[in-house]
Amino acid sequence: MQTLYNILIWLVEKLLPITKLFNPKMKLFVEGRKETFAILRAAITPKDQVIWFHVASLGEYEQGLPIINSVKELFPSHKIVLSFFSPSGYEIKKKSTLADAVVYLPLDTVANAKEFLDLTHPDLSIFIKYDFWPNILNELKARNSAVLLVSGGFRADQLFFRSTISWFKKPLKAFDHFFVQNENSKQLLNSIGFTNVTISGDTRFDRVANQLQQNNTLSFIQEFIDDKLCIVAGSSWPEEEEYIQKFLVQNKKEVKVIVAPHTIDTERIRKFKKNIDATSITFSERDQKNLSNYQVLILDTIGLLTKVYSYANIAFVGGAVGTTGLHNILEPAAFSIPIITGNNFNNFPEAQQLRSIQGLFAVSSSEEFNAVLNKLIEDANFRNDTGGIAGDFIENNRGATKIVTTYLKNYYVKNHKI
Repeated sequence: MQTLYNILIWLVEKLLPITKLFNPKMKLFVEGRKETFAILRAAITPKDQVIWFHVASLGEYEQGLPIINSVKELFPSHKIVLSFFSPSGYEIKKKSTLADAVVYLPLDTVANAKEFLDLTHPDLSIFIKYDFWPNILNELKARNSAVLLVSGGFRADQLFFRSTISWFKKPLKAFDHFFVQNENSKQLLNSIGFTNVTISGDTRFDRVANQLQQNNTLSFIQEFIDDKLCIVAGSSWPEEEEYIQKFLVQNKKEVKVIVAPHTIDTERIRKFKKNIDATSITFSERDQKNLSNYQVLILDTIGLLTKVYSYANIAFVGGAVGTTGLHNILEPAAFSIPIITGNNFNNFPEAQQLRSIQGLFAVSSSEEFNAVLNKLIEDANFRNDTGGIAGDFIENNRGATKIVTTYLKNYYVKNHKI
């Protein structure tokens, strides 16, 4: 099985350059990885002490932020290496000053794994949530390097738990400890012999709760809203934008709508503006305009959504009307506002939990969307009660960072293991 895996990874490495000719994202994926080892050589010396964090993409980066900040306080003399698998994370955070080196994780060949770890020589490696690469994990195990998983989430349909072939489970032996989000993940790991597991919860709750203490002021949003009720469609895809479009055609309520597309597609934005029955403006058009004269603001930029949620009365979070995957519902929940999503979120336990306590509404049609949205607009008590449930949900699930930090202090600091 190991040989077959290595052959497949080798083939992927050879064939990937072809894909960059047809897909801009794959071009970033391929070209960015060519720079990984050079970046590491420039930033890390053989004498440096290093702690390595790996995240799959931007969502896991946000999930890992509380732990990265805690680790920097606990181990101030260590350099931090941060790796991403996905371009959607790396390209946004590659200039981050949080780490001493920010890189793409190289493809998981045996040679790449050895060179990456030779250059980083981490005293501690921390993986956030998932993204397990066998050759890298096996090499970490062979080097007796400390490895943790934080905010881990496991499902019964993963090969670790479905296959009787031991090779699929072997990489998990690299982990000294698993900090998982829930009891189900713990039981799954226990079922295949791993007892070094702690239910810590999800560090994302700490991350979004901390946002309440930040300065979330955006003067142009204040001007646009003009004391009107505000609906924010965050990380929207065309499916969610169609719901918004139909709502604006069928409802003439005096509300403001902010749309933050997941991807900035100029042509898609142009068509959306053309099809909605409302005055609209994009972020890039805002200069020298009286924003209060417009009903719809489209954010054709990135990095503002979290602060924008602080101005929302209702959030419509994208990704679950279609099948691209539900985006972050915890950010709007932290601001105690009711949340609407599509109903395709089987792999998102936080959405299932929030829905079960009636802090989230899942809709399967534009008619259902309109009905829920209209009720939230018209009934202030209902809106505030639902938002309160969402806010309490965040507050009641905080604490994962403290659990992991306590482990780091007790196991690594006191015992001088790092």
